[in-house]
Amino acid sequence: MYQRVITVLVVAMAAGCVSSRIEQSREAATGMTADEAMVILGRASYNDHQTEESFTDCIAKILGKGPTPIRVIPDQEFKDNLYPWFEPRTAPTSADELGRLFAQPGVQDRIDEANVRYLAWIDGDTVTVDSGGSMSCTISTFGGGCFGMSYWEQDASYEASIWDLRNLTAAGQISADANGTSYLAGLILPIPILARPGNAACKGLANQLREFVIGD
Repeated sequence: MYQRVITVLVVAMAAGCVSSRIEQSREAATGMTADEAMVILGRASYNDHQTEESFTDCIAKILGKGPTPIRVIPDQEFKDNLYPWFEPRTAPTSADELGRLFAQPGVQDRIDEANVRYLAWIDGDTVTVDSGGSMSCTISTFGGGCFGMSYWEQDASYEASIWDLRNLTAAGQISADANGTSYLAGLILPIPILARPGNAACKGLANQLREFVIGD
């Protein structure tokens, strides 16, 4: 029986400190050959609650590099190949709706033509959960400067649902949560001390996703 793997990381960055947590839940064995590819799709509800394109692009770039690169098909190319199933009015808006899509006649043939083995559906976003402090800047004939300090805390929470497109079944899920607080300190010149939880979540999710699909 497959077990859940939990990884807790504290990433010390030159610009700040970010705590990250990665969880994995596997439902099936995985593996892929060098000629097979995968596609990364972000939740697209066509409103403010869609997953940032920059986040899915970040995952794709990381997967395409390193000692074991994975060929990632651009999401728009994948959607074009599966026209019209990814048109705004009919496109799936959640991982659960992918099963409905895969049941449509002709979808499996289009997927086989592109030799896409895995699809990772990314759901989540980065939000500001707290902020405070104050900063004031002045300019006069004698000079100017900024004084004070402000902060904002961000939480990046994302989940990848992995589908094996050879069998059209769900293979598992990976979740990444990262939290960090950024500061803007004013001492003559404003000095930003930035934490990037979204970047930390991207790296953690991408690295775990690589290990997941390559398998043993």
